[in-house]
Amino acid sequence: MTASHAAQRLRGAHMLRALRYRNYRLYFTGQSISLIGSWMTRIATSWLVYRLTGSALLLGLTGFAGQIPSFLLAPFAGVLVDRWDRQKLLVITQILALLQSLALAVLTLTHRITVAEIIGLSIVQGLINAFDMPGRQAFAVQMVDDKADLGNAIALNSSMINAGRLIGPALGGVIIAAVGEGYCFLIDSISYVAVIASLLMMRITVPQQTKKTEGMLVQLREGWSYVSQFTPVRNILILLAFVSLVGFPYTVLMPVFATHILHGGPATLGILMAATGVGALAGAITLANRRSVLGLGRVIPQMAALFGAGLIGFALSRNIWISALLLVATGFGFITQLASSNTLMQTIVDDDKRGRLMSYYTMSFQGTAPFGSLLAGLMAHKLGAPATLAIGGAGCIIGGLLFYRALPEFRATLRPIYTRMGILPVRTGEAEAEAATAGAGS
Repeated sequence: MTASHAAQRLRGAHMLRALRYRNYRLYFTGQSISLIGSWMTRIATSWLVYRLTGSALLLGLTGFAGQIPSFLLAPFAGVLVDRWDRQKLLVITQILALLQSLALAVLTLTHRITVAEIIGLSIVQGLINAFDMPGRQAFAVQMVDDKADLGNAIALNSSMINAGRLIGPALGGVIIAAVGEGYCFLIDSISYVAVIASLLMMRITVPQQTKKTEGMLVQLREGWSYVSQFTPVRNILILLAFVSLVGFPYTVLMPVFATHILHGGPATLGILMAATGVGALAGAITLANRRSVLGLGRVIPQMAALFGAGLIGFALSRNIWISALLLVATGFGFITQLASSNTLMQTIVDDDKRGRLMSYYTMSFQGTAPFGSLLAGLMAHKLGAPATLAIGGAGCIIGGLLFYRALPEFRATLRPIYTRMGILPVRTGEAEAEAATAGAGS
């Protein structure tokens, strides 16, 4: 074996190191199958609503209905995630999600589905996600035995999600064109069996740290104080919430671009969504290759700006292949910002607050998106979809620039934490100060 081949094997092993753990392998396999079905349901839902109504406003309203529960319930869900057994919680949420997709399938295949029923079932899925998303994020630390591999597990999670995002919409577009939306929902419901089985097969050896003696209101206040007063976490969550508000709702307008702007059909929609998935998958793989969280503070605003620039270019494009290329950049920017934010926060958070922090992460990402979906629908109705996306993209760039200006304070706050964790070496002056303090106290 040549030295270059050996180096390539080492790089590959490093990128996939979280898969050394049996529990994480099970989760990765089951969730990879399930996520393809989930992305098929997303594209089928948006296409079904637009086919039934032809309304960008109702597309936005459906997105709002599916995401608003995360905004309203996330803080309470975070407290419960810190209290409950996360493995059992995830089994329950996946079973409920299976039943929700099955209901969509039955109503659609029997030609009885209405927009009101789609919105109602979207709310049900949103209620499930309010508990499922922070539960999954907080459960990651229990699936890997060494916390140093947590960042890699999060990056591989993003790779898995975006592989599904690449395959699911493309497959969904073909199935919709061939036999209709109902079969996408049916396949999705069946795919949940894989992740439920993987969860039941796990043997958890890393204990969940819980604090059950305090009341919910006390823990709610404690969680809020933590995220609002800790500068790095607060800045990350604010940028993520803003980008999700003004930029991420571009997904609900994809049927408008596929039909009226690019003059295509469900296959065109599949291509656009798959292009976003290609970029997002590339971003996740790039993060999986990182060896440290150092430098992620700078990556976060850069990727927010890239996401915004991609949206502006996509809004101006009238060629499907140029549009698809721009969506690759858009997907790369957004998922890299999202996963970098997740990795950095999960690295520095106290274990007993992990569920609550992840609930605010969910709230910032999923919770603000419904307002963005509603706003995007209203703006698209008045100004048109291209102008709506261009305005949102400009907002993302501005948000990234403001975050970048605050980086010196951000880094100064993180340095002692990284030093204490062994991520950064102790400076000579800091070591002497610690020694003097210890001597004075003896």
